Parts: sequence; C-alpha cells; structure tokens
Amino acid sequence: MQTTACNGSEDSSTISYLTGIPSLPKSLFLSVFCVFLLLYLLVVAGNTLILVAVVAEPSLHKPMYFFLINLSVLDILFTTTTIPKMLSLFLLGDHFLSFPACFLQMYLFQSFSCSEAFILVIMAYDHYVAICRPLHYPVLMTPQTNGALAASAWLTALLLPIPAVVQTSHMSFSSVAQVYRCFCDHLAVVQASCSDTTGQTLMGFCTMVVSFLPLLLLFLSYAHILASILHISSQEGRSKAFSTCSSHLLVVGTYYSSIAIAYVAYRVNLPLNFHIMGNVVYAILTPVLNPFIYTLRNKDVKAAITKMGCPKGLKNAGKP
Repeated sequence: MQTTACNGSEDSSTISYLTGIPSLPKSLFLSVFCVFLLLYLLVVAGNTLILVAVVAEPSLHKPMYFFLINLSVLDILFTTTTIPKMLSLFLLGDHFLSFPACFLQMYLFQSFSCSEAFILVIMAYDHYVAICRPLHYPVLMTPQTNGALAASAWLTALLLPIPAVVQTSHMSFSSVAQVYRCFCDHLAVVQASCSDTTGQTLMGFCTMVVSFLPLLLLFLSYAHILASILHISSQEGRSKAFSTCSSHLLVVGTYYSSIAIAYVAYRVNLPLNFHIMGNVVYAILTPVLNPFIYTLRNKDVKAAITKMGCPKGLKNAGKP
C-alpha cells in the first residue's frame, strides 16, 4: 500500500489502512471471520445472560454482583469497539477506516481496558471487606458507596486516555496511514506517524505505569485477604473464603495474562504477525472467558440462570 507525503493529521482526507494479518492467505479470511464472529457472539450472549440473571434474581442483588454487571457491560463494549471492524475486514476486505473513526476506536479501546482494571480492583476491595471486615460490610458497602465506586472507575478510565489521544492527534500522518493491526491501537497509530515518536514513547511508558497501579492494589488486597483466611480456624471456613475469591482471581489472571501476551509480542523480536495476534488476544481473550468463569464456578449465578430457563410449572412438576 503506497502512501503519499506526510501532512497534518487534521487533514480530513487522511484515512487509516488496517493491514489485518499481512501473511494470512485470502483463502483463510472466511475461516478467520467465522472464528471471530463465533467469539463475538459468545461474548455478547454470555455477558447478556449474566446481566439478565443478576437483574432478574433478587438473591443476586448484592455488591459483588453489581460489580459483575459492570464487568459484563464492559466486556460487551470492549469487544464491540474492535470486533465488528475486524469482521468487516476479513469478510469484505474493508481495510479502510476514517481517521476520526480510528481515533475514536483507539480512545474507546484504551478507556474500556482501563475501566476493566479499575472494576477488578473494586471487586477485590469488596472481597477484602467481606472477608477481613465482615461486621463492617453492610456499613462500608452500601448501594450509594457501590454506585460511587463504579462511577469513579468509569469516569477515571474515560479521562485517562485523553492526553495520549490528543497528543497523537497533533502528529503528522500520510494521507493513507498504514496501521499494522486489525484495529486502531494507540501504539500502532503512533508507529504509522511520520513525526518524532519520542514524546509518545514517554506517554506510553506513563500509561503502562498507570495501568499497573491497579495490579499493585490487587496484590495488596489479596495479601490482606490471604492473611485473614489463614487465621480462620475451620477448614470449611477457609474453603468457603477461597471459593469466594477464586472466580475473581481467575478473571484477574486472564486479564493480566492477555496484557502480558500483547506486551511480550511487541517487545520480543518476532515477526509482525505475532505482534498483531498478541494484540488480538488482548482484545478478545478476557471478554470471552469471563462469562464461562462466572457461570461455571459461581453456584449462585448458575442457579439463577437455571431458574430463568426452567418455567415454574416445570419446577413444580413432580412435587406432591
């Protein structure tokens, strides 16, 4: 794909060209499209099922499941930001994206990713209060407090990516800027620029540091939780406490594993396709696995989903 000389990014004629997976034969495009479509449907269906189950079942109207709703909404939005364009790319060969749309996608992708990290921290705090300070739980985790915590996570994540996006928007790009990704990611857009990227490298480092602050908070929360669990005298009590945290720990592990895959794929001297696929794994892995983790490992959610799918008349059948 040939590009012309650089110009200011404010030029409305500037468009981005998403390379997709360059070495992938066109004969496999339909297969990749089907895989991504299946994954997207799993994300939407699985997280929607959790949303409906939590809202419909009064016994799930607890802080833990309120934050789970936020996580499910985020997973749907996160994948909707990227996968539809990827589907269009592999089905129709639609590689082009207007620059405003590219920057919007880049901003939303970063924002929803940050939101997920913050919501995971809040869920860890909820577990900390429930296990370490159970007598104070009703006072500390009120509906007003829960709403404020969730709102702060969303608002902070909406604001954090703005400096990087604004700074990138002032860089110079070719009239057709090649973005070596399946969607507009911040790093790939910066690499497509003709400008000096030193400032963006510093911004990327700052963003990385900020993104790992939630991980530090998660470690601190679970260090306190582990210490409290070890002081529980009964084996049954310890097992119940570990069971309460297991699903959340799996989600946290999946989320940061996908980030690590994307980061290693970028840093290690590997072919471009590995960089692109690492980015795709980061965009899809966690949203796909989250519904399975919370439905397969959480008895309350499984019971609520089973209750929704089983009519009252059928449940009462066989009773005297």
